[in-house]
Formats: sequence, structure tokens, C-alpha cells
Amino acid sequence: MKLERVRVAVNGYGVIGKRIADAVALQDDMELVGVADVVTDYRIRVAVERGYPVYAATDEARAAMEAAGILVAGTLGELLEQVDVVADCTPKKIGAQNRPRYEAAGVKSIWQGGEKHEVAGYSFVAQVNYAGALGRDSARVVSCNTTALSRISHALDRHGWVKRVRAVLLRRATDPWESHLNGMINTAVPETKVPSHQGPDAQTVLPDLDITTLAGAGPFNLSHLHFAMVETTRPVSLDELRDALWDAPRIAFVRADEGLVALNSVVELMRDLDRPRGDMWEVAVWEDALAADEREVYLTFQVHNEAIVVPETIDCIRALTELETDPQVSIRKTDAALGITKAFLPATTRPVLHLTGEDVEHPGIEAVRAQRAAFREVGYKGSEEPTGPAST
Repeated sequence: MKLERVRVAVNGYGVIGKRIADAVALQDDMELVGVADVVTDYRIRVAVERGYPVYAATDEARAAMEAAGILVAGTLGELLEQVDVVADCTPKKIGAQNRPRYEAAGVKSIWQGGEKHEVAGYSFVAQVNYAGALGRDSARVVSCNTTALSRISHALDRHGWVKRVRAVLLRRATDPWESHLNGMINTAVPETKVPSHQGPDAQTVLPDLDITTLAGAGPFNLSHLHFAMVETTRPVSLDELRDALWDAPRIAFVRADEGLVALNSVVELMRDLDRPRGDMWEVAVWEDALAADEREVYLTFQVHNEAIVVPETIDCIRALTELETDPQVSIRKTDAALGITKAFLPATTRPVLHLTGEDVEHPGIEAVRAQRAAFREVGYKGSEEPTGPAST
């Protein structure tokens, strides 16, 4: 019997978990039953302020929470008895240790990219392999960088264009909330392993993808920066490249000639658009940095490490529980609830100047503009239904 509403638990209320909890709460076909953690500081207290039932992941944590004045709804075991699926957002390696608990409780489970592929045996990116996750007991939503590489690679590979992908990743040194603990200053640290782990990880989603990645970390905490060089099976024009990226979900263009010249300016745009926490769930591709020649296409894009996996997790919940069997329906539903768009500034988005010298509007932009107009008409506040623009 098909479920009409899925009951969800989030175990681990950190950088990813708090965002997934908020996203679940926005879905009309999901119920956030509760969140679990072991901390007693401001992080879990935010969950209390938001009205989320808080559960203690361990007996020790329960005692500490109660001593700190936090109302505890119960234990993680008791939470698992009430749900259909749990999104494990605990720190790296802890999630794998939780697997026996989830299996014993008979709940479906989702892990994040910090865990190895083998913990679930299936790695997930919604636009790539949603169908393969239908009805599974568990799946792993891949890391932020792997999610971005998979979205971009699949956007081109589905046309049969990809012969080989090479990508260089400049990763943020640390997350903003813990920059006081281990941020780096005045240096950059290259990873000495080639390929970096993101390439093989992308192959868990796209098994036939020929990809090599190199990575390093820099002295900043505002997302990641990728440079991709894709060797193509035939010459691919800039027009074709733009259209392929436009037609793929959760990829949006930004332009340096409009002042979006760096990671911080794109983050500032998200803040100016009143995105919760300044989140960017899309991969932001610099349109005016796209290039192509007879052998390759070249892309530069930004990856918000704190947010990009959130919509993937929501879609994964629907896939595992078979709440929705059509990936496009789930993606559109998630995108509408969160406000994910194909154009951040649709009212002033310019036509594309094609190689012929002719200005041509992509047909999808009109749909985005119509959605944004409806959004403005209802207003930023007081709307009872999700009105943010969906992917086209």
C-alpha cells in the first residue's frame, strides 16, 4: 500500500541535519517526528525553539540534556519506533555504527556522504539514479562535491557527449560554524592522492563515467570552487552546452559581469534573496566562463557544501518509501517547497547571445519568470503554500 505521508526522524542535528529537518517540515507529504542528538549547546536548543521534538541519542546524552533544562521527548530507540525512515546526519563514521540500530527497528535509513558507499550499497543523486533507489531499505546521499560533479556530468552525459571528465576542486578549509577551531590562514593545502576521493565517489553514481579529480583546500569557508574540463565525443557548441545545463535540474547560471565575481558575492546574493541561512541548493555555474573547442568544454562552478545535499535527501526519502515513483515529480515537488530555481534573478536575466549574433531566450526562463511573478504577488510573507520557483 502506497504511503500518503512519510514519518521521518533526523539523527544528528548539525550542519546538514538541521537543514534536512527544516526541509522535511516544509513537505506536505512528510512529517518530522523528531530530531536526535547528543549535544546540549545552542545547536540543539535551536531545535527546541523551532518546536521540533528532541530525542537523546544515548542515555548519557539524555541525562545531560535534562540537566541543561532541555525537554527530552525520549530516546533514539523510542523515536525509531514511530517513523518510517531515518536520515542519519551524524559525524563521519558514526552513521555506519548506527546501522544495526536502524535495521533492528525496521526503519529505512539514509546516510550522508561522509560514510562509505558500502554502508548502504547504493549511492544516490536524484536526477541520475532515483529509480534505482525505489523501495530500497537504505541509500547514501553522496557528498556535496560528488553531488555537484554528478549533476554536471549527468547533464552532459545523458546526451552522449562525455568521453572523459577532469576536475580540479578548491575546497573550503572548514565549515563557518567551527572556523574558530581549525581554520587555515595564508596557505593552501593540496591533496597528494590522485584521483581525490570525489572522482571514484562519482563513479558510485555514474559507474561508466571516466573521471579524474584533483583537490586542495584553501583559507576560506564559503563553499567550494570547481573547474571541470570535459573531453567530448564530438565538438559541442556553447549553445548546446548552455541548453544542456539549463535543462538539467538544480543547476543555475551566475555571471561575473553582473558582479557575481567570487564565492562570497554569490553567497551574498543568496542572503539578499532571503534564502534560509543563505543556502544555495543549486550548483552555480558561471555562464560567462563557459568555453568550448573542438575537443572539450570547460566549466567553472560553485558548490555550497552546507546545503546542496538537502534536496537530494528529501528525494531519497520519497524514493526509499516509494512515496513517489517518478523522479521528475519528486524533484519538482522538493524544488517548489524549498524555492530552488533555474534563475536567481529571472526578472532581469538577459537573453543569450548565440554564436550567430542573435539574442535568443531559452523557453524555460518564461516559466521561471511567471513563477517569480506569482511569488511576488502573494508576497514573501504569509503564503500558506510553497510558492518558490521550481526547476523547469
